[in-house]
Amino acid sequence: MKINDKCVGCGQCAAICKNDAIQVWGKAKITQNCTNCKICSYYCPLNAIEVT
Repeated sequence: MKINDKCVGCGQCAAICKNDAIQVWGKAKITQNCTNCKICSYYCPLNAIEVT
């Protein structure tokens, strides 16, 4: 998972993450808690989360 430059830090990805794997400080950052479930990528309104 990767956050691209489209991220504006809205926090929707962090709010939906059940693993508390996304921190938002200006822009979102995926932490080591990520299990690659991909749920955050479906909820991002700007398609700023890329599945790698």
